[in-house]
Amino acid sequence: MRRFATLTIAPVLAGILAITLASAPADARAANGAMDEYALTEAAADLAPNRFLWTDARVDGAVSVLISIPDQRAYVFRGQTLIAASTVSTGTDDKPTPTGTFTILQKKAMHRSNLYDDAPMPYMQRLTWDGVALHAGRNPGFPASHGCVRLPSAFAKKLFEATQLGATVEVTDMAYVSGGGAPLGGERGLDPLLASR
Repeated sequence: MRRFATLTIAPVLAGILAITLASAPADARAANGAMDEYALTEAAADLAPNRFLWTDARVDGAVSVLISIPDQRAYVFRGQTLIAASTVSTGTDDKPTPTGTFTILQKKAMHRSNLYDDAPMPYMQRLTWDGVALHAGRNPGFPASHGCVRLPSAFAKKLFEATQLGATVEVTDMAYVSGGGAPLGGERGLDPLLASR
């Protein structure tokens, strides 16, 4: 009798777990790896400022980042698999974030701006030698930086730990579409047309 009860209860518990994951907040589902690329992209569209999603998907490949200026979102890929998304704050119209394909030139856990009153730039990942970087900072949900890409602090830390020097970061003035693929570069090599921008 006890064996029968265990066999009957197990499928019920599995069903409850599946329902719980499906109705859980997007960030909880992402942390459990329960989101595919489409679901992650859809959930990212509804993120409030200063929020992010990061799956623990077990996939291989180099980490690359796609920054969509119109979306005000960062999309992180491991190989060709989307594993994370975050709100960002890019440059204003007066000081825009440049578009193109970049590589991470320098990483520094605690950096201070050489251009803007020694402002803190935690988890800085330099994209250009003239001052554009990914870093933790004020993330109001709209363009508000001097050209850098500001990230939520916890996301900036995770991204800093996941990337390596030379990782590809593509900044685009187009919206991201689920299934659009990872940025050019990384394991496939830079597209010569994008690399020359």
